[in-house]
Amino acid sequence: MSRIGKLPIQIPDGVKINIGPDKIKIEGPKGKLEHNVNPEFNYELDNKELKITFKNKNDLSKINKMFYGMERSILNSKIKGVVQEYTKVLLLKGVGYKAQMQGEAISLTVGFTHPIVYKLPKSVKAEIDSSTKTIKIILKSCDKEMVGKAAAEIRKIKPPEPYQGKGIMYEDERVRRKVGKAAATAGAPGASSSK
Repeated sequence: MSRIGKLPIQIPDGVKINIGPDKIKIEGPKGKLEHNVNPEFNYELDNKELKITFKNKNDLSKINKMFYGMERSILNSKIKGVVQEYTKVLLLKGVGYKAQMQGEAISLTVGFTHPIVYKLPKSVKAEIDSSTKTIKIILKSCDKEMVGKAAAEIRKIKPPEPYQGKGIMYEDERVRRKVGKAAATAGAPGASSSK
């Protein structure tokens, strides 16, 4: 990861970066983000590049090298996010399942006695696509971490169950299906049907 950390971050056109004593402020066409300054590192703007270096070059332990690469990756994703938002898509599968926007929240009808209301984080926007049989919840944010967290929290409300495949799942998720007990018994060797 230390080799990744050494790479300067390219700053796209239209992105402004302000390095303060405690926070780095990142602003672009899709929004604003902040990043907490790590006291182990120096941050330097050089033309259209952001460079991260160790303050104490004599303490290059494996842990510090790991955090070096991680710091660079997190900052890079935030800089990219203010230019091109990150998207997560969730699918609702189940008879009578519904989703609708309620201001800054999503109301989910997913098999419980009452709708579940999920309040979106401030940095995450959502839209509902009900144009097909499978309802889609489309989450967007310039903050990669927050859009991933919101998607995971919504999925957790009704995770996909393995027998009928009902629930809330990621668009690219493959649910491992299980055979129900009745079907398994019927197909078992030696099983006979009554006439």
